[in-house]
Amino acid sequence: MQATATHGSAMATMDVRNLVNGRFTERQGAALDVIDPAAQVRVGSCPDSTAREVAEAVDAAHRASTAWARTPVADRAAALRRLADRIEADLDLFARTEAIDTGKPIALARTVDMPRAISNFRFFADLAEEAGGPLAPHALHGAGFTSAIARRPLGVAACIAPWNLPLYLLTWKLAPALAAGCTVVGKPSEVTPLTAHLLAERALDCGFPAGALNIVHGRGPVAGQALVTDPRVACITFTGGTATGEAIARAAAPRFVRMALELGGKNAAIVLADACTPDRIGATADGLMRALFSNQGQVCHCAERVLVERSGMDALVEALSSRIAALRIGDPLDESTQFGSLISASHRGKVESAIAAARAEGAQVICGGTRPDAASLPERVRAGAFLRPTLMTGLPAGCRTDQEEIFGPVATIAPFDTDNEAIARANSTRFGLSATVWSCDCTRAARIADALVCGTVWINGWMARDLRAPIGGVRASGLGREGGSEALHFFAEPHVVVTPDAG
Repeated sequence: MQATATHGSAMATMDVRNLVNGRFTERQGAALDVIDPAAQVRVGSCPDSTAREVAEAVDAAHRASTAWARTPVADRAAALRRLADRIEADLDLFARTEAIDTGKPIALARTVDMPRAISNFRFFADLAEEAGGPLAPHALHGAGFTSAIARRPLGVAACIAPWNLPLYLLTWKLAPALAAGCTVVGKPSEVTPLTAHLLAERALDCGFPAGALNIVHGRGPVAGQALVTDPRVACITFTGGTATGEAIARAAAPRFVRMALELGGKNAAIVLADACTPDRIGATADGLMRALFSNQGQVCHCAERVLVERSGMDALVEALSSRIAALRIGDPLDESTQFGSLISASHRGKVESAIAAARAEGAQVICGGTRPDAASLPERVRAGAFLRPTLMTGLPAGCRTDQEEIFGPVATIAPFDTDNEAIARANSTRFGLSATVWSCDCTRAARIADALVCGTVWINGWMARDLRAPIGGVRASGLGREGGSEALHFFAEPHVVVTPDAG
């Protein structure tokens, strides 16, 4: 694996503040350090917000909710587009900050995370404003009566985002909530608060009235708990781990609050033999590398299990191994880096424990599984939370490693003999987020996809996203859907008035 060149000091430290009622507030409690995981240095601080600070943000959102709901859709959409323009104008700053905050390669932040954050605002602005769109009033004519249907914003929306795609997923929640007429209290992960603060700075002059958009920082057990249990919060959207999602559901259930939870996954990639022929193996392996190891494997939709038709096993193992060995691991701020740092040293420790547990179950490590030699890394990042991407085989179906989400650059590969065997193994976990199928036989691939118990199946690709399409999981992978009209409908309650026709 080739190390990339160092890029000197990263940035001045950032003093992150809460955005409440149209202004940045002074901290009432302690501060949390923000660490660059690749360099293991402090790059800023954010509030360790108290329940009182969260309540103040919810209060501001609650007081602003009526006026924002009555704001014309065109005006709400215009504010979202202005915010998208501000991010686009400072795209390089946002991308660099995201790379520092998360350890992901800057090229990934620049070409995926930031463009997606921008498009989230523009997409939901357009969709909300669209004549006859998801928010438009409409009527249903029955036998002697008419049902007039209007959608009313729910009120205060709690939007809780994870650390792996900080701005990307925060905007995925903020944009439809604001477009639908809800006011928002956003809570980014305390591990990665920096781009949320940049967003808050730019939101101040985009036309949102005070209290419409609030962002509070802090730890889940304190700030997050206060947010999801506040009686003035009308709906909760959360992306993160299954255990945290379960805790949120339990805390909010007594109030019958509307929830959308996108949680963990143990996603399978089913590879048929016809995708491993000499003329196809290159494209299949390239696609699988993205599905397995994008963002250092720290994406809930990453595949952690590769199931390959037995006759294609050797070719696929060879193709993946050569690509893993060629990945450029290095400084996330280097444009040529392909594989960066994990989010923290502690998370790397959890992933390493999972690898050790797999070895104990009989796994054979084909490649990776260890930290890169520090001397092979640029000096700035030699203390970083790096881990070589790992491919393992030899595990029995149903083993712990086959069942539990690792959320890191670790994948297993196993052969299968029949389609039914592959389907059964893919469906054998408690999760059901997504899957991929790789084949030249469209009919066979579609038949397998139809049998998989999950929210999304990609055929011969991964993470191709039409923002109009709903996305989410089933079983332990979540509740509800985000995207398109599903998202706008989530934040707006239908209200029906039935009138008899004139007789």
